[in-house]
Amino acid sequence: MNMKQKFAEMGRNIVYVKEVETSELPDDLRAEAGDLETLFSVHNADGEQLALVANRTLAFHLARENSMVPVTVH
Repeated sequence: MNMKQKFAEMGRNIVYVKEVETSELPDDLRAEAGDLETLFSVHNADGEQLALVANRTLAFHLARENSMVPVTVH
């Protein structure tokens, strides 16, 4: 049986984890990143950035601790 689904409602608890080069960040964030070359950004289904963390493991842990389902963006 085919049923219409509202995709926005289905993906409410999904967050997307994306690797970010620190060289692409604004100066103030780059300074906070110290000597890290990459950070990981966590985004909601609307593309809004929710967090910027030091590594992928921390991004996934943060998402799960907040009842979200993390997926990696390539």
